[in-house]
Amino acid sequence: MSDTPTPETVDALLPEVAALIVDALNLEMTPAEIEPDAPLFGDGLGLDSIDVLEIALVISKRYGFQLRSDNEDNTRIFASLRALTAHIARQRTK
Repeated sequence: MSDTPTPETVDALLPEVAALIVDALNLEMTPAEIEPDAPLFGDGLGLDSIDVLEIALVISKRYGFQLRSDNEDNTRIFASLRALTAHIARQRTK
């Protein structure tokens, strides 16, 4: 586990994390349709706080670390698919 994942590591993990989001939220889209740098909230993917809780649960099960609701970095962590994936690449234990 590295403090700063390489762009290649993040790019390689993007499809897996996108698939987790699509599956966890039963989205009517393919993982490839999620723009890596588009916002996950609002005008981007349009997620809400309940969606984030569901994503956090599947991430903790899949990657072996907790995303806490009281983390002051959550806005940055969940800013986009790429930001979330980079955070997973830094924190994962599985």
